[in-house]
Amino acid sequence: MDHVIEMKDVSRSFQDKKAVDGVSFTITRGSITAVLGPNGAGKTTMLSMLLGLLEPSEGSVNVFGLPPKDARVRERTGAMLQEVSVMDRLKVREILSLIRSYYPKPMEMEVLLQATGLAPADLNRYAEKLSGGQKRSLSFALALAGNPELLFLDEPTVGLDTTARRHFWERVRGLADQGKTILFTTHYLQEAEDIADRILLFSRGALVADGSPEEIKARIVKKSLSFLALGDPKLLREQLLELPAIEACCEKNGRVQVTTGNTDEALRAIFINGLAVKDVVIDQGKLDEAFEQLTMSQEEAEV
Repeated sequence: MDHVIEMKDVSRSFQDKKAVDGVSFTITRGSITAVLGPNGAGKTTMLSMLLGLLEPSEGSVNVFGLPPKDARVRERTGAMLQEVSVMDRLKVREILSLIRSYYPKPMEMEVLLQATGLAPADLNRYAEKLSGGQKRSLSFALALAGNPELLFLDEPTVGLDTTARRHFWERVRGLADQGKTILFTTHYLQEAEDIADRILLFSRGALVADGSPEEIKARIVKKSLSFLALGDPKLLREQLLELPAIEACCEKNGRVQVTTGNTDEALRAIFINGLAVKDVVIDQGKLDEAFEQLTMSQEEAEV
């Protein structure tokens, strides 16, 4: 496989605290990877090492097979950070032209506008006069100005409304379809579930889960079934709790909901015993539940 990013046994310490602790992973070309984790999990430190802003205390970091600080890496990399900072008294066209001039093969201005949602009229506006959403679009355009092969996006949709967020991710998916590699952080777990091919979940500096959204959700121990009772809901709940496969049972929003470690076994037991249910729904769990369980289990292990 063509690895764009390789981190091997990487740790980064600040005085006596390890912000990143023994992390290893590779990222392949053309993929979209989400980096998730609670505040203080090590996400920003990890990104800073990939951008060449920090050196690892231990281990090795390579981007395109080279150290992140190498000029050849920076020519092929773009980054959209959380803080949108623009130079005063310069028009959007002037800022974009300046940044494009730093790269050997910059993205064409027309393509850049199409990829980021900036309107042609925006080019003649002063950057500091742009709205919050327009500044985010400008920040995205600056990240793409050099026509990068690898794109880092740090909380890119903060402050955007639902429609703007949807359009943004449609453009990102289009970039990945062109072969660009995307690595992004977000606190919107639904974005990670909808957009990412792969999720890296960090907690307390360690990588606690690595896989597709479906694989991450599959690690949830507890799954649930819900259905409507054809007869007396109270009697049904009593019957359900007698089944070994059912661990808990409650009524929620007019539906009977059961918790189980194995939905197949639970369904088999319900039908074999002829329990009166209809409209069965299997809930394999949500990403936010996996996020909570996996990060909490990491914290408990360290107590």
